[in-house]
Amino acid sequence: MGQLAAKGDEAYEQRFEAFRQRHLDAVDELLQGEYRNMVLPELQRSNEVLKNLLYGVFLVREASRRTMDYVLSFGERNSAFIISHVLRQSGINASYLDARRIIKTDKSFGAGRVDFKLSYQKIREHYAQHPDVQVVTGFVASAKGGLTTTLGRGGSDYTASLIAAGLDASVIEIWTDVDGVLTADPRRVRRAFTIPSMTYAEAMEMSHFGAKVIYPPTLQPALQKKIPLYIKNTFNPEFEGTLISDRPDPDAHAVKGISSIGNIALLTMSGSGLFGVPGIAGRLFSSLAAADINVILITQGSSEHSISFAVQPSLANRARKRVEEEFEYEMSMNVVDPVKIEEDLSVVAIIGENMRYQPGISGRLFQALGKNGINAVAIAQGSSELNISVVINRSDEAKALNALHEAFFLSDTKELHLFMIGVGLIGSTLIEQIKAQAAFLKEKRGLELRVVGLANSRKMLFREEGIALEDWKPSLEACDLKMDPAIFIGKMKEMNLSNTIFVDNTASEQVTAYYEDILDSSIPISTPNKIAISSGFAQYQRLKAIAARRGVQFMYETNVGAGLPVIGTLNDLIISGDRIIKIEGVVSGSLSYIFNNFRAGTRFSEVVKKAQELGYTEPDPRIDLNGLDVQRKLIILARETGLPLEAEDVEIENILPQACQQAETIEDFFRELQQADDIFDQLRESAEEEGKALRMVASLNEGKATISLQRVDSSHPFYSLSGSDNMIVFTTDRYRERPLVVRGPGAGAEVTAAGVFAEIITIGNYLS
Repeated sequence: MGQLAAKGDEAYEQRFEAFRQRHLDAVDELLQGEYRNMVLPELQRSNEVLKNLLYGVFLVREASRRTMDYVLSFGERNSAFIISHVLRQSGINASYLDARRIIKTDKSFGAGRVDFKLSYQKIREHYAQHPDVQVVTGFVASAKGGLTTTLGRGGSDYTASLIAAGLDASVIEIWTDVDGVLTADPRRVRRAFTIPSMTYAEAMEMSHFGAKVIYPPTLQPALQKKIPLYIKNTFNPEFEGTLISDRPDPDAHAVKGISSIGNIALLTMSGSGLFGVPGIAGRLFSSLAAADINVILITQGSSEHSISFAVQPSLANRARKRVEEEFEYEMSMNVVDPVKIEEDLSVVAIIGENMRYQPGISGRLFQALGKNGINAVAIAQGSSELNISVVINRSDEAKALNALHEAFFLSDTKELHLFMIGVGLIGSTLIEQIKAQAAFLKEKRGLELRVVGLANSRKMLFREEGIALEDWKPSLEACDLKMDPAIFIGKMKEMNLSNTIFVDNTASEQVTAYYEDILDSSIPISTPNKIAISSGFAQYQRLKAIAARRGVQFMYETNVGAGLPVIGTLNDLIISGDRIIKIEGVVSGSLSYIFNNFRAGTRFSEVVKKAQELGYTEPDPRIDLNGLDVQRKLIILARETGLPLEAEDVEIENILPQACQQAETIEDFFRELQQADDIFDQLRESAEEEGKALRMVASLNEGKATISLQRVDSSHPFYSLSGSDNMIVFTTDRYRERPLVVRGPGAGAEVTAAGVFAEIITIGNYLS
């Protein structure tokens, strides 16, 4: 109302009428008879004064802090007056007390500084003469001469604390709308919980960093008189809430709470002229104090080359100007650089008295941030070890709060946020596996998997709280968002959740085009999609380099052997110092199935058709039969050994007749393949006459890569293959006489999904 009146906006009158009516409605609801008759005339007088005051503001088009303090007092006075009479009507001996009679401040309007000695005296005198229950106006006070002042943000709680201190009360209770002080802001950290007890110092730190439930001035009187203070919930009165006292809990978490200041600017003064020169910091901060600029955080390295400090963004330019004026001479001599401003930053802090002298706290903090790709712009820690503060990018604030909360309070359970593109055979099977294992993973491994983003080729769905896996299909179908990989990746980055993992279950080149961006955003990837790793060698190097630089996992074990540990085994051999001489493999589960089941009495085209129906082959089986799938896998294996192999470097024996190759549709291809059945029968019969079996073998030998249909006898490991088994044979310096063999199912949605699932768990364990 006051602000509208000061602008000359007559809409203040409508607000005033709503204000007046609200209090009258309260009287009608709560009071009857004589009590109602006592209250209404007082309300009418109060409202008349306010109406005239607002009209005066409207006329002069100005509302000073002094005037606004008076305007702001009316609501508090009206409500306390009404409540005092409600209590009396209920049989409670209560009186209304205008706090302006007992709380005295200076004339700092908007946030009056309390005269403790005088206020405590007046509080004691009043209560000595009035033993009944006092219903006191919070927030308002008065200066000498009777001018109305206010106590600033959280002033009502401050009033209660002042009265308690003045009376040497045994306890203070602050009743609010939450279950006490929480470990973090519940609006940002879904799993935040109530802190049972904390010290005044911890509460001070939490309140400084934005814990809305407590305000620093409230704690000062309680601390001075050592009065315990409870934070309780009006809507959950049975809950114990939080006790704030001078007694630390030695058995509590080392970190008591995690908080943040959501928007700051960081200013840095640097230059050779700062080194070893006494009084630099004094001049710097004196100049800021003279300009009435509050400094939120200070940090300086031992090199003394720079000093950084954080302020409210609205004060950043004024602070820079003031500092540059103070150091004008040094800047003219080029020994101090112009002040640099960094904006869109936040401060996150971990707080707790038990952090003192406990090693590893800082390490856990920076590990949690680093594993989630959160960069620390500046760091500050006092010698008391009560608070460790980190300046980060503002966009990472919520992610940082969740990552730190999980690291310090929920270390037994880690929440993984999955963004999954592709819900075909592999993707839908993976979802079923996650659903089936959810309880076990949470109970035995401390991992809770939440699918928060899901997409097929047509639609995409996002739910930060997690998509219910029991009905993900209808939920996805009902979603209106059309699938667009760029928008999907953008949304994943925008949500910026802690412990995010991207899962690509497609065979799409369009999706792999975003891998660099995903990894560069410090988001791990797990994928059975071979395209990214088997395309150009330069792209392979870029992806690996970005993952290494960002310290994130890029996992593609299923690219070669579905659920088999092929790439992992190869890397272990190389890391341990072994030299790879030769790699041979039947690395296509589809081709393995086809040639293992191509026996006398079967036709080749029928076996290929059956493999397609079982989901072993690509939708177009020619990709498998032409060796293109095997080629990609061989390229990947070669690159893992360090060879810069490209697709054209792989020699492939073409086993399909030209007519099959040139067929326009898949149906046409199968018709042509039937016509070629006799050709494949001759190949099989010829091999069987020699006691051999046909196998499509990929080979990497002394840098030469080949893929060919080979005849192997019973002494060869590939001879005994069955079903869709893959087999990789590593011949190395250590395994020269008896090569190392990896064998198992190499195709099918179950084993591939299981391989991706295992990678997700591995990433989750790393993030722990």
